Amino acid sequence: MATASKLRTVIVTGGAGYIGSHVVYCLVKTRQYKVISIDNGHNSFPEALARVSQLAREEQASETKPADLSEEDWLETNNIVIKDGDITEKEVVRALFEEQGGKGKVWGVIHIAAWKAVGESTEIPLTYYHNNASATIQLLQTMNEYDCKRFVYSSSATVYGIPPKVPIPETSPLGALSPYGKTKVMCEMIVEDLCTAQPEWKALSLRYFNPAGAHPSGRFGEDPKGTPLNLLPILGQMAVGRLPPTLNVMGNDYPTADGTCVRDYLHVMDLASGHVLALNKLVEDHSDIFPDKKKQYKQYNLGTGKGESVLEIVEAMRKATGFDYKLEIGPRRAGDVPALIADPALAQKELGFHTTKNLVEMCHDLWNWQSQNPNGFEGSA
Repeated sequence: MATASKLRTVIVTGGAGYIGSHVVYCLVKTRQYKVISIDNGHNSFPEALARVSQLAREEQASETKPADLSEEDWLETNNIVIKDGDITEKEVVRALFEEQGGKGKVWGVIHIAAWKAVGESTEIPLTYYHNNASATIQLLQTMNEYDCKRFVYSSSATVYGIPPKVPIPETSPLGALSPYGKTKVMCEMIVEDLCTAQPEWKALSLRYFNPAGAHPSGRFGEDPKGTPLNLLPILGQMAVGRLPPTLNVMGNDYPTADGTCVRDYLHVMDLASGHVLALNKLVEDHSDIFPDKKKQYKQYNLGTGKGESVLEIVEAMRKATGFDYKLEIGPRRAGDVPALIADPALAQKELGFHTTKNLVEMCHDLWNWQSQNPNGFEGSA
């Protein structure tokens, strides 16, 4: 008779994307979870998870199996279930829960899937409200239906808008400026209201600052479809010749040390580890973070607590790549604020979250990924 599995089944939405693939890797490495990814491929590649699984298998060869884990579970931790599906379609999500055995079989959900381009969201707001807010409601409804009530939500520092003080604490008022940011605020409110109405729910929202870098192996990293919108992947693609070598610096007259915008960059592996720490906090009765059992919900900033300017990022990438970036100074971009830096004290204290990698390592790992994969996952055999 087969021994009952000790692995907790966790669904990761958007698991094939940049953040999602690194989160899946970190979950697999704990050897505590059976991981299921659902992703519609809008801005991701299934190849990312194939590489995650292969790397996990290779690394497992040098690891010692925990004594309390069966051989079957030990091997099962590498078998990431990869589903191509759109979470805006409720029947697709229901089918996913049914495939795991129905009610009570999925232990928890990490919800990362979302459309995330700030500028695009101002042009097609209804699409963003549908894909981000409506999809989250449907996901939560299905979780309720299948008695799955542990939830980690991928939020964003964009919820703060223009903060009154920097570094930004979680108590800072929410003032998102774009439809994208507003969907994140809405979803946080929805999750909080759900946890208030149904005290058996436990949920954490993780407000990301600026993820960067890649897995140190160079096997998987950030590969946005279309032209990158974020500074570091733009610089990476410039260095391999996918983009012209001139960077348009949008404003150099901000009240910062060198006049360019300052942001809090954290390594994607540190960010991914934060998800595991958050998920682990939902395992038992954690009165340290949920003193009020009538509402088991909280938000955390995930950042380093220090900022780097646009020019500092360019210089760090210049050193990592050896590439001679050209700069062209343009006008400020509408909506940009001088500095966005996290106050990570609460996550440090309550989750045990500490960043371990600095800007040099972020740029090195990004370049290691980009130089090995100049055309991203599409260039793989």
